Amino acid sequence: MTTLSLETHRQHFPALANKAYFNYGGQGPLPQVSMDAIVQGYNYVQCHGPFSGKIGHWQQQEISLTRHLVATELGIPPETLTFTENVTVGCNIALWGIDWRSGDHLLISDCEHPGIIATVQELQRRFNLEVSFFPLRETLNQGDPVVMISEYLKPHTRLLVISHILWNTGQLLPLSEIVNLCHQNYNTKVLVDAAQSVGVLPLQLTETGVDFYAFTGHKWLCGPDGLGGLYVSAESLSELSPTFIGWRSIISDELGKPIAWTPDGRRYEVATSASPLYAALRDAIALHHQWGTATERYQQICQNSQYLWQKLSKIPQIQCLRTSPPEAGLVSFQLSDGKSHKSLVNALENRGIFLRTLLDPNCVRACVHYFTRPSEIDQLIETLNEFLYSREQGGKEFS
Repeated sequence: MTTLSLETHRQHFPALANKAYFNYGGQGPLPQVSMDAIVQGYNYVQCHGPFSGKIGHWQQQEISLTRHLVATELGIPPETLTFTENVTVGCNIALWGIDWRSGDHLLISDCEHPGIIATVQELQRRFNLEVSFFPLRETLNQGDPVVMISEYLKPHTRLLVISHILWNTGQLLPLSEIVNLCHQNYNTKVLVDAAQSVGVLPLQLTETGVDFYAFTGHKWLCGPDGLGGLYVSAESLSELSPTFIGWRSIISDELGKPIAWTPDGRRYEVATSASPLYAALRDAIALHHQWGTATERYQQICQNSQYLWQKLSKIPQIQCLRTSPPEAGLVSFQLSDGKSHKSLVNALENRGIFLRTLLDPNCVRACVHYFTRPSEIDQLIETLNEFLYSREQGGKEFS
């Protein structure tokens, strides 16, 4: 771990200066070095082009450098990485690229994000798929998610859709075991929504055997919004057809006519993207490495989430969704009446403390990163107690 103090490290993130931030699962704060990289990148483009041979070469270099760095972070070959705008685009590429047949079975957990559920529902309508939702939430505190999945797999299950870390409950799933189970089941493919895992977990994706892994740079990596990616395993690449098509996804002949798909992850990319974002993401990743390794950062995230979970568990009017310390940075909890979540989050934001509400399950979610201060957690707990005391006094104004 670096010798830089926590306070020195936090100074790289301007958004942390005047608030207690607990919304990393929604969007991470952009470090100053990344903001500078975006401005410098656009200045460079306008100075030398913007549409010129020099800028075209520079753009390809930026993409290549970022592809290799992100691939190293994920533990994958660079050629298996597709750049996207966000997690949802990555999931859509995988979901729509499968050669679906009427009657195929798609299995999805009951904890997935509404954007993914809506996509699955549209696939079901268009291709007459059989779709099942299995009760993963039941395994949050007891039970085995692998066993649960095994009970819902069928011989004609083409795809399982899950998250590595659930966005609502914070549950961490045993990915390698799940993938192994699915591949033994008539080679069922596995698509992972990795919105809450990239930037949190130390990853070696090729070792898990996962087929599709969609992620973003703007959450736990604290990169710019608008740049994410999709990992498609080498074994699945030939089976997944492109859905969005553009000049980056094709090989052309000497007359410029398309003759083939690019042989790697670029086949799912389309056309022009915001080139300055690539350096911004690299700088954000490099900044995290200045503090510590992926393993050290993950250990600190777990330490912080355990501290928050323990503090919340001592408040009688609050019930954490998990009955044991979380294995990641998401800590979701409920108030005893179940009705004041929105008013609580609004009141906290007025105090400069940022959380969010969730609807399913009905709860409040707080996210801690490796650079979250214990004093921020203490501030949250103190303000929570003030809110609850004020409510018990008959609605006395909380300000």
